[in-house]
Amino acid sequence: MIATMTYALGQGTGPLKGIKVVEIAGIGPSPHACMILADLGADVIRVERPGGQVLTGGSHDLLNRGRPSVALNLKDPAAIATVLDLVEGADVLVEGMRPGVLERLGLGPDVCHERNPRLVFARMTGWGQDGPWAQAAGHDMNYIAITGTLFGLGQDPSKPQFPANLIGDFGGGSTYLVIGILAALLEARVSGQGQVVDAAIVDGTANLNAMTAAFLLGGTFREERAANLLDGGAPYYDIYETADGEHMSVGALEPQFYEEFVTLLGIKEAAPDRYDPANADALRELIAATFKTRTRDEWSAVFDATDACVAPILRMSEAPSHPHVKAREIFVEHEGMVQPAPAPRFSRTGATLGLPPAPKAGAHTREALTAWGVADVDGLLESGAAVQA
Repeated sequence: MIATMTYALGQGTGPLKGIKVVEIAGIGPSPHACMILADLGADVIRVERPGGQVLTGGSHDLLNRGRPSVALNLKDPAAIATVLDLVEGADVLVEGMRPGVLERLGLGPDVCHERNPRLVFARMTGWGQDGPWAQAAGHDMNYIAITGTLFGLGQDPSKPQFPANLIGDFGGGSTYLVIGILAALLEARVSGQGQVVDAAIVDGTANLNAMTAAFLLGGTFREERAANLLDGGAPYYDIYETADGEHMSVGALEPQFYEEFVTLLGIKEAAPDRYDPANADALRELIAATFKTRTRDEWSAVFDATDACVAPILRMSEAPSHPHVKAREIFVEHEGMVQPAPAPRFSRTGATLGLPPAPKAGAHTREALTAWGVADVDGLLESGAAVQA
């Protein structure tokens, strides 16, 4: 069903319906940003190299959902001309190459803006478009390392811990790319002019970490791991093991929430004063020993929907079955795949999931180029400038 599903312009239902986006395919944050745009109703056409990208999962790569895959050989001048034809009718171009790559292909901002002055040219990189490291390779942990963010992550005093690639690629990366695109689109409606959006993971991550920067400025932050209010330094904001080897998350910061927490945990009378730093180890030991007396699911029942700020730590495969997650349909089944639903939600222009991820690069080349009004698609296919999977 995935391979035969048809594509047509204007199928989106979200608030970005009518916005047209050309995506020069990459990996990581730029496809995630384009997934969000497509989820919210934009018409996104994904331009891939024949054979596809490295590190993608084909028909299970959810980052590529919601838009058609077009395979173009960007070493062929006819393929470059085709991209410029797409740009002429688009609102946004998204790319995640190293600085200068699109310029060398003949698809840089100056060329694209000659064809379409209103175009938002959105660029996603790790280090940014300039600076001494702009041309260097890197990955998520490298980008967040030099912003000061990685140093404080984790509860191991001996070394930092990194949460996969969530903070850099998707927190400081794709999220800020989408913010930049939406802001530039709004401005273009007023000025009639497009512009370049330089979204860099280093920039976004530093901005994402503004609260910690504020604590440091205020003198209330210790540059140590597991030594502060929100990093495991406080026994009432931490993770605890249960009798079955699973874990519960505890975030009972405010006095009234802490009061409910110790009451439901059954340690209200035994718990030492939490405001005395000298009691921190004893309080942590008491909480830990108490959680070890029951299983995760038993404690989940005790704290279910209370103000104690306690929640079970679920595996990814378990999450869709949690009552709250299930009730809100945070995960949905689409084309046989359980996947995160579009976010955020809108009262009037709700998002819907469109095309599933293409099984191969170029699965929709003919129909998507035709829908976007590209002339002589057959000629492009015959010459090899375009490839139909």
